[in-house]
Amino acid sequence: MPGIEFVIFDMDEVLYDYRHETRLELLEELTGRPAAEIDTAVWGGPHEEAAEVGEPGTAEAYLAQYGRLLGYPIDFNTWCDVRRRMMRPRLEVLSLVQRITAKADIALLTNNGMMLKAALPVCAPEAFEIFGGKAHVSAEFGLRKPDPRIYRAICEKYEHQPDRCVFVDDKLENVSGAEEAGLVGHHYSSCDALEAFLSSHELI
Repeated sequence: MPGIEFVIFDMDEVLYDYRHETRLELLEELTGRPAAEIDTAVWGGPHEEAAEVGEPGTAEAYLAQYGRLLGYPIDFNTWCDVRRRMMRPRLEVLSLVQRITAKADIALLTNNGMMLKAALPVCAPEAFEIFGGKAHVSAEFGLRKPDPRIYRAICEKYEHQPDRCVFVDDKLENVSGAEEAGLVGHHYSSCDALEAFLSSHELI
């Protein structure tokens, strides 16, 4: 079996805790609109999945759409503040990622639109410090996980063969999509299990 030379990580619920309820509470406080109503308006329709494949195609257009759905004007800094406050870095996992860089290439791939791409240095500075320009949102590829083509696309971008790449995600369907594309998959369940997996592949 060839050695692993590229490891791709999901972000939410792998590198960071992701608390959608906290986001809704913060938006309710900001707008005065009930949290359940906000959830339905912003996330209940097709808009987020469309954004994840690149429509709208810019952070500015995404933010304008978000404000319309929210029924409240929201600027870049406010959006970033809400996103940052709903997240909490998993420092032990991020430490493992940092250790991998001594032996393999790494990248981040999250199902998100171009707004998050622009906001990553503010919302996820710990991850951005490690991944830098190799932190990607699905919208950049015009595809979203678990479509096998997105995994092949990111492997091709960095000139790695899929069978020499690992993909780590908390969602089993996304891992299955990566495996269908020829990558080695790891279904994230805990930092300890991830550490054992990486060690078994001599990545740490």
